[in-house]
Amino acid sequence: MTTAIDPYTLDRDGLEALVAELGQPRYRADQLHAWLVKGVDDPEEMTDLPKELRTTLAERFAPARPELVEHAVADGGRTHKLLLRFPDGEAIETVLMLYPDRATVCISTQAGCAMGCPFCATGQAGFRRQLTAGEVIRQVIVADAALRSGDMGEEHLPEGSPDHVTNVVFMGMGEPLANTEVTLDTVRWLNDPDGFRLGARHITVSTVGLVPGIRRLIELDLPVTLAVSLHAGNDALRDELVPINRTHPIAELEEVVRDYREATNRRVSLEWCLIGDVNDSATDADELARIARRLRAHVNVIPMNPTPGVQWKEPTAERVRSFMGRLEERGANATLRDTRGRDADAACGQLLASYTLNAGRRLPAAVGAAERVEQLRTSDGPDA
Repeated sequence: MTTAIDPYTLDRDGLEALVAELGQPRYRADQLHAWLVKGVDDPEEMTDLPKELRTTLAERFAPARPELVEHAVADGGRTHKLLLRFPDGEAIETVLMLYPDRATVCISTQAGCAMGCPFCATGQAGFRRQLTAGEVIRQVIVADAALRSGDMGEEHLPEGSPDHVTNVVFMGMGEPLANTEVTLDTVRWLNDPDGFRLGARHITVSTVGLVPGIRRLIELDLPVTLAVSLHAGNDALRDELVPINRTHPIAELEEVVRDYREATNRRVSLEWCLIGDVNDSATDADELARIARRLRAHVNVIPMNPTPGVQWKEPTAERVRSFMGRLEERGANATLRDTRGRDADAACGQLLASYTLNAGRRLPAAVGAAERVEQLRTSDGPDA
């Protein structure tokens, strides 16, 4: 029995091998690839292919197109958050963010996440499985097709929106560098000059700090932007907020980030989820500024979104202003990022968290993290 395949899991060599197996000339692979780039995966719609080949491909291709389970819209139609369910029943999130000059799609690489960051809704949901390259690529294809049609189901896109995806960020559910080969395959697919043609500088890969994965990105030899989710400037606090720090502490992470910048000549971004009374003190800002200066990195500060099942809270407006002012005083290049889509459950994993809770299932909690962080802060004394 022939195994059904998702055509989006095949690179150019794979497509050529498929058409050769079916006794077709090589150029059929180019035609097939062109349809896939357009978001067409139903062979019956591939009108320049012979009917017999279309029938054969329909028998070979697995039903892999995700179902749109929920569609939340915010920011006057500028933020579209999609809950997509694959044929096996697994659900993931994808977010389309529209700006005057770009259309960014934030994609997931895993169903859930095993990194265990206690402030993250995805981490609270736990890890279920890796996504395939086809499942990751399809998220971009869904968003791109919606932009090109100007429509996303019942929701119309705002007038003047870009008519195609211009940027992709691997910042959705899961840790991209814990699914490294799929992430790299997706980057190559997006960057293909004869395919989707997305420039490497328009692709951002985010990581909590998996050092071996960053080294694989260096080997990729494409100047994608690396974003490191830092969230704490000392090992004691980061061990609690980003547990992988116990394996790859800050000093090791800084070393590989310097190597990445030297190899790609790309400035690295440091992501900092600002959590009220957890990592928003003057001391926290000072530690972050020192790291940012050493790495010549840009800092993105994102105030925490309140999230189901997570007991921490967003910082006060006064605390945010004080933190940003302190970074500026200490010479850090930093930007306060707007939290897009608050009214659309926009925090990563939040739409899935609500969906899971509403289905009567409980989200596993990061037991004891809040208490340990509180002990750390009280042992350090009052805020500077």
